[in-house]
Amino acid sequence: MPTNQQRREAAKRKLERQLANRVERARKRRIIGVVSTVVGVIAVVGLIYWLANIGGGSTTDTASSPTEAPPSTDAAPDTPANIPAELAPVPKRATALPAKVDCAYPAEADKPASKPAKAPADKGIEATGTVGATLSINGGDVKATLDRALAPCTVNSFVSLAKQGYFNDTTCHRLTTGDGLQVLQCGDPSATGSGGPGYSFDDEVFPEIKYGRGLLAMANAGKNPETNKGTNGSQFFIVYGSAELPPNYTVFGSIDAESMKKIDDIAKKGTISQGNPGDGKPKDPVAIKSVTIA
Repeated sequence: MPTNQQRREAAKRKLERQLANRVERARKRRIIGVVSTVVGVIAVVGLIYWLANIGGGSTTDTASSPTEAPPSTDAAPDTPANIPAELAPVPKRATALPAKVDCAYPAEADKPASKPAKAPADKGIEATGTVGATLSINGGDVKATLDRALAPCTVNSFVSLAKQGYFNDTTCHRLTTGDGLQVLQCGDPSATGSGGPGYSFDDEVFPEIKYGRGLLAMANAGKNPETNKGTNGSQFFIVYGSAELPPNYTVFGSIDAESMKKIDDIAKKGTISQGNPGDGKPKDPVAIKSVTIA
C-alpha cells in the first residue's frame, strides 16, 4: 500500500503531465492559428493582385522587379483553353450625357511621361457620336470604333495621344489567358506596365458595365488615395474572351469581328506567366506600329 509521500509524488507527476499536455495543445493551436492567418492573407493578397492587375499605371506593375530574373523564353506558354466567338454587346448609359462636357487631365508630378505627350483640350468636349481608329498591330489592321457617348473624356485623350504618335512603335506588354480574364493590354511606351502620358483623368464608369469579347477599355490603378480621382492614363486593354471584372474600368469603344481574329491569333500563341498563371508578357512580341484616327 503506497505511503502518503508516494501518493503525493504520483499526484505531482500526473499534474506535471497534464500541464505539459496542456502546453503542447496550446502550442499546436497557435501554430494552426498562424498557418490559417497566413493562408488567409495570401488568398486576400492574391485576389487583390488579380483585380488590381487590370490596371494603368495599373494593370500595373506586371513587369518583373529589378531583383527578379526575367521569365525564361523557353518555358511553355500559357494559352487560353477556350475563346468565345460572339462579340459582347457594347454597354449603354441609362442616362445620356450632355452634348458637351468638360474634362480634367491633371499632370502627375511623380510620374513623368514615358514618351513626350501633351494633355488634350479639356473644355467643351463632344459627348455624342463615334470616332474610327485603326491600330496597326503585328502588320495587321485592327479596326476600332470609339464611342464618345460612353466616355467622352477617354475618347478625347485617346484621339489626342494617337494624333501625337504616342502609341506608335510601342508594344503590348501584357496578355492574360485564364478563363476569368482574357485581355491584351497595350498603351505603355515603357512596356513595364507602369508607364503613362504624364497626366491622369477620372473614370467614366457606371454600374451597368459588363466586359466581354471585342470591348476596348482603360486600364487603371484604382483611385488615387490622395485625390480620390481615377488613374487613367494611356494604357488600354482589348477583351478577346471573358473578363470577370467589377465595373471599375472605362469602356470607350469596341473592335469589329474581323479584327478580333487577329487578336485571337496573338492570344493563341500564349503568354509567359510572371507571378500568376496565365498572366504575363505575350510569348511572341506584339508591336503597335501606329494608331490612326479616321
